[in-house]
Order: sequence, then C-alpha cells, then structure tokens
Amino acid sequence: LGRLMEVEGRLRSFELDELPPELLREAKREGFSDRAIARLLQWPSSSWASSASQMELDLSDRELLDRKTNLVLAARQDQNLAPVFRRVDTCAGEFASETPYMYSTWESGPCESRPTSRRKVIVLGSGPNRIGQGVEFDTCCCHAVQALRSEGVEAILINCNPETVSTDYDTSDRLYFEPLRFEEVMHIVNVEQPTGVIVTLGGQTPLNLAAQLSQAGVPLLGTGLEAIDRTEDRDRCGKLLTTLGIAFPEAGSALSLDEALIVAERIGYPVMVRPSYVLGGRAMRVVYDAESLDEFFAAAALVSGHHPVLIDQFLEDAVEFDVDAVCDGQDVLIGGIMQHIEEAGIHSGDSFAVLPPYKTTSEEIEVMRQHTRNIALELGVVGLMNIQFASYRGQIFVLEINPRASRTVPFLEKATGVDLAMVATRCMLGISLADQGVEEVTQFKQCFVKGPVFPFRRFPRTDHLLGPEMKSTGEVMGIGADFGEAFARAQLATGQGLPSAGTVFVSVNNHDKAELLPIAQDLHALGFSLMATGGTARFLRAEGVPATIIAKVGEGSPDIGQAIRAGEVQMVINTPLGKQSRFDESAIRREARGIDIPCITTLSGGRAAVDGIRALRRGLNSVIALQALG
Repeated sequence: LGRLMEVEGRLRSFELDELPPELLREAKREGFSDRAIARLLQWPSSSWASSASQMELDLSDRELLDRKTNLVLAARQDQNLAPVFRRVDTCAGEFASETPYMYSTWESGPCESRPTSRRKVIVLGSGPNRIGQGVEFDTCCCHAVQALRSEGVEAILINCNPETVSTDYDTSDRLYFEPLRFEEVMHIVNVEQPTGVIVTLGGQTPLNLAAQLSQAGVPLLGTGLEAIDRTEDRDRCGKLLTTLGIAFPEAGSALSLDEALIVAERIGYPVMVRPSYVLGGRAMRVVYDAESLDEFFAAAALVSGHHPVLIDQFLEDAVEFDVDAVCDGQDVLIGGIMQHIEEAGIHSGDSFAVLPPYKTTSEEIEVMRQHTRNIALELGVVGLMNIQFASYRGQIFVLEINPRASRTVPFLEKATGVDLAMVATRCMLGISLADQGVEEVTQFKQCFVKGPVFPFRRFPRTDHLLGPEMKSTGEVMGIGADFGEAFARAQLATGQGLPSAGTVFVSVNNHDKAELLPIAQDLHALGFSLMATGGTARFLRAEGVPATIIAKVGEGSPDIGQAIRAGEVQMVINTPLGKQSRFDESAIRREARGIDIPCITTLSGGRAAVDGIRALRRGLNSVIALQALG
C-alpha cells in the first residue's frame, strides 16, 4: 500500500504531456488503470493544450476524464506498452496442460495466449457475485458457452469470479481471468480478434460496457446498442411505449432536488425514486411526500452519478409479473410469464414468483404476451429480453424493459425444459427460432414457485421489511401439484418453513383490514390462535374472528416483542403502508427474525402462507425430480 501511494504521489506531480515513460510503465505494473492514471495527472499547461482546455470548459467532469484517459491510452500505445498473457498450469506441472486458462501481467516476457484462427466469440461474464447479480447470470453464460461450442464456434469467456462454474478450467474453450472493465476487455479483444462479443447474458455489469465497446469498433453480437439505449434512456423508452400504444407509469427524471420536486408534484405522490443504471434496485425508495423526497434524493443522486435520478408514478397494490422472452429479430418465443406474490413495489428479486400465474385472467396474459412481442420486434432484440408488467385497476402497465438475460431465466429453464440462454445464443449466431424448432410451453402439469433467500440471520440489525431495494442473496425453487404445495416446498427450501399449528400475530393498517379478514378466517378455521394489536383485534372480533389483544412494542407489558421472544408466536403478518408505518414497526420484525419465525410483510404473502399451511396439513408428496417433469 505504501508503494502504491508513493507511485500515486509521483503521478500527481506530472502534467499529462510530460509523463515519463518509465513512470507510466511502473504505474501499469503496479495495477493503475489508464483511467486512474488520467484522474491523477494534471492537465498540460502548454499553449496548445491550454487552448484546447479552454474549448472544453463546457464539458462535464466525466467527459473531461474520458478525454484524459484517451490521451493516456495514446501515450501507452506510442510506447507499445501493453500487457502480456500467461497461462495457469491447471495440471500443477504433473503433465502438459492443454486448457488455455489465462491472466494478464505487465511484466516483460513472451505472451502465452497463442490465439487460434478459428471463428470465435467472447462471452462477458457477470463478475463478482453481489446482491442483484449472481449465479443466475453465470448459468446463462455457461449455457451460452455450451451453445457456441456445439455450433463449432470457439467460446472465449472473460470473468473474474473464482467461485463460478463459468471459470471452471474446462467450461469454455479459452478462459481469461480478468476484471469486467473496458480496458481489460479491450486488451483481450485486441489479442483474440473475435467475430463478436456477447454482453447481454452476464447482467448489468457487462451491459454497461456495451457503449464503450461499440464506440471502439468491437462487434456486439445480438441486441444492438441502439436497442439497449432505447430501453435504458427513460425518455426514449417512454416514446417507444407511446408509439406502440402500451401503458406505463407516468415518469420523469431530475438532476437536482428542485427538478425532482417539480416532477413529483406533476406526477403525484407516492412516487418511486431510483438512480439510473444500478444493480438490485440500489438506493431505490418509495416516497410519499416532499419531505421524504428531500431526504432520499441525495442518496439516489450519489449512486446515479452523472446520470439523472428517475422518478416514477408508484402503482400501489398493483400485481406484478415478470416475462422472459427470446427474439431472433423476426419471431418471439415467450419463455414464461411469472406472477409475483408480493405486490408491485417489492423488488422482483425479493418476490416469490409463480409459474404459471395463479391469480390473473387469460385476457391479461394475452395482453402481456402481445406487448412482449411488439416491444421485442420494435426494438430489434436478438437474444434474451425481460419485461416487468403490472396489473393496476384493470389495466396492464410496463414497469421496466431489460434487453438482456434476467435472474429468472434459470428458473424458467428448469420449469419448462427449454434452454432459453442456449436458444438466445444460437439466435445471436444467426440461427432463427424456426430453424431451432423451439416452441413456447403453455401447459404445465405442476406449479412452480421461485422463493428468495435472505441474509437476515447473519445481519440481525437490518429490517426485514421488503421494498424496491433488493435484499435477497439467493433463491430456491418449489414444485408441487398445486400452488399451496409448491409454495410450502419453496418455504422449506429457504430453511424456514411454515408453522402447522400455534399462534399467529397480525397487525395491519386500516387500508388492509378488509383484505386481512379472509386470511384471519382461514387461519382460525385451521385451528390457529390469533393475536393482534388493539385496532386489528377489535376489527376481527367485530367480524366474528376471535383475537387476543396485545400491546405494541413499548406501550405496555407484556408487549408483542416480549411475546415473540418468549416463543408464544409462531408466525407474524405485519403489513405497514405509508410513509411513517413503513419504518416504525421494525422492532416487531426484528424480534421475529431473532427467533427465526416467518415474518410476512404483505397480505398476498399471507394468503400464500395459508395455502402452504393447508398443503403441509395434507402432507407433501415424495421429492419431485426435474428429470421426471416431462
């Protein structure tokens, strides 16, 4: 670290046009990227550079840094300074290693990459596993590599995560263990000279490189940069949907708090505030008034960087759907339509999802299917695409369009038996859906439930309440003859399960009381005792459902927190709504998490739990093998 700081200090003392070649070489050997070096160097003070700088005063900080980075790159190219690639000996010297598994180094010596003259395609992996992007995308990359190899194309994979299957030494034809950054990817492209690069299967990380790679002349296979930009740019996406006559929540964007307040006032509260180009809903919030917007805008702007903060109409109580599809530019294959159990506003990665949809109409399904086809064809998508829909007051809205693989693709592949990522990769190679002979699966003999897995046991001080920012770190799959059985299996797979008897604590806001009633009636009929805070208990009693009143946390003794700690409660249903209540009942959820009992924060989740408990009472059948699904 001391050496890195010493090199950094020397870089700061030089102007861009006076950087000594030996210092540039030393900085690269120490791991400084071109961009890091550009950030440290001073602008040139020569007359021509000064005049150029004056002309560029109107450029943003990012644009200026891009200019400086390009100048560092030019200086490095003038010196013929580039990394060489060395091979990892996967056989530990025991016998000759035949697997090309490579890493870069700035040390002198021969380059051991020895590229072939075959037709080749580079697949960009997903990088480090993180919330919002993990092993699901690695599955897609592995399937892409398998498809490429089966078509006789040399499959080259770039990834930097040693814990993935894609970085196993024998998964791809050639593996480069490198960061998913523009500079490192370009070094490999320059050595390998591929037919094309696939950026749409590894999640948002490689997709963020699409513009730079395209501008550098690298051929992108599949969905083009124009289609990606039309979905990422909020204004262009709105115009696209308007042209197609598809409803979407009213939206706007802002670069300052004043602009955000104007946009939110025009749209009407509540609104969803979120940064541009982020993973896992990072820094997203549902905002109910100007005071809250003032509080959360700064955090969203910090994450968004030079991009505007997005402000959308929030469709409270809407039912959300995920649709994954493959398009070859002419035809569209619907991979599957999944219904979220939680209402819109919960991040899709944190929602239980059901295939086939269990509570919707055939008309809504057909509308989503048609919208998906129209959007894919209008964009010219070639490969995978994900669209998030919402059913709100009898109308279907588009919430988000992602012209890339999504985290639900492996779930659909297992449920339907259709290898969507492999089909998409063949489409990128120019093989049509018709030539591949794949068809949409519309009939299901079983029900499939995707269940999120949360890290709350390891982070006891975090709030269990779900929202637009993703918190889950994994997912499981439950299969059953009906929804209840599939949901119960999914809950068991998460490591928590559902109670078959005991006491359920319920506490909901006034808005939810009517919908709580049938859930409470079902729990009572199943033999559960109900415990509730004053308002909820009085409502249930008035409707003929027995309920024991217990004090809120800190408002008497014993209170609900003490009852949970004492093991007197086996499940919690707590559904806050609105600005204040979304945050002031965290103590109840924290106590439930402390003794690891189910804590359900949506009424739709409560209804699903009742169905799951019924299935547990009937008894679950034997294990269902994926190979037996037919």
